[in-house]
Amino acid sequence: MRAVLDHVGIAVQDIEKALAFYGEALGLQIEAPEDVTTERVRARAIPVGGPALELLEATAPDSPIATYIGKRGPGLHHVTLRVDDIRAALANLAARGVRLINSEPRPGAEGSLVAFIHPSAAHGVLVELKQSAAPDVRLEVKSIAFGDLQLTTLNDGPFRLDGGAMFGVVPRPLWEKLSPPDDHNRIQLAMRPLLVEASWGRMLIDCGAGDKMGPKQVDIYALDRSRTLDHALDTVKLTSESIDIALATHLHFDHFGGATAQVDGALRPHFANARYLIRAAEWEDATHPHERNRASYLQEDFVPLKSAGVVDFFPDDCTIKPGVRVERTGGHTGQHQIVYLESGGRTGVFVADMIPTTAHLQDPWVMGYDLFPMETLAFKKRFIREAIEREYLIFFEHDPKVAAGYIRETGGKRFVEQVL
Repeated sequence: MRAVLDHVGIAVQDIEKALAFYGEALGLQIEAPEDVTTERVRARAIPVGGPALELLEATAPDSPIATYIGKRGPGLHHVTLRVDDIRAALANLAARGVRLINSEPRPGAEGSLVAFIHPSAAHGVLVELKQSAAPDVRLEVKSIAFGDLQLTTLNDGPFRLDGGAMFGVVPRPLWEKLSPPDDHNRIQLAMRPLLVEASWGRMLIDCGAGDKMGPKQVDIYALDRSRTLDHALDTVKLTSESIDIALATHLHFDHFGGATAQVDGALRPHFANARYLIRAAEWEDATHPHERNRASYLQEDFVPLKSAGVVDFFPDDCTIKPGVRVERTGGHTGQHQIVYLESGGRTGVFVADMIPTTAHLQDPWVMGYDLFPMETLAFKKRFIREAIEREYLIFFEHDPKVAAGYIRETGGKRFVEQVL
């Protein structure tokens, strides 16, 4: 069992009076209240950099908090340790003879499961175990008619990357409210390839991570392979053989790892009937990696494609097919590109890692992964202003909840009006 400190619970008689000290005198940011009906208590969380403080006020005379204050007065009530599997943790403690208040978990705040260890077993301290709610990742397959194009957001399952790396120089207290990190400082992300269907065929823009990674890499990136790209294609009654074109925004493993697959012990193109379209200069960079980008450019993801004779290289920005064109942004990689989808007087843009999630809408929120961050910043500033003014429908490749939406701005604050 691995446990980390989640928060410290403080019993108070009057939350509003307590906030005068914690909020006003100490200048701490107080989160919105939450009533935990099962405990008859109102909670106010106070993030203090990692673990939090939690103010607890009774909402009924028979609340455990009311009983505690009646006996001991306000003050430290409990410490909460977060665990990955609360039932396994309770079974382990019971097997060791540890006295438990709850042998089975019960509902807690924020959709979590909680259980208490008796103070007599923890040297006078009431210890709460907490299992956080399962990550909220929306993996639905959704389609939208877009002029002469049919656009479908697919998925290759959720994964996680380091939050600090995802937000670069942005301090954690700013980004963690938008993208809460786990115990390893990783934030929840999705992989959302986009299917484009038209009279000229079916195109897949990016293709996820695939299934070639070993157990160590799967653990590092928290890859969840219970729902994959093949499952998503099956949802719309297609298979990997249905794809005519696979277009790469760039060749990082989470974008093009799914281009190849292990078949009978050999690496083969995953999309057997497809031509793979790759920017020539991106191929050159990917096949000559350096210390900074080697972990993201995995040769088995794309080199077998050339050996199989299924790659078509293109040199510059161009129209790939009617209604589909690419534009180099640079920044994230030297040749990173976005894909414009234009039909029926409308414009959609698959922005890949230029704006990986809806939490990256502010101009300076640039990833630490970017090799040329100032190039990202310059392109992003121009692009977002244009996207707002011209109402581009933006497809977010890595956002865990929003697949597509319009970027809006009110009073200098940006947000996404979700469409898919």
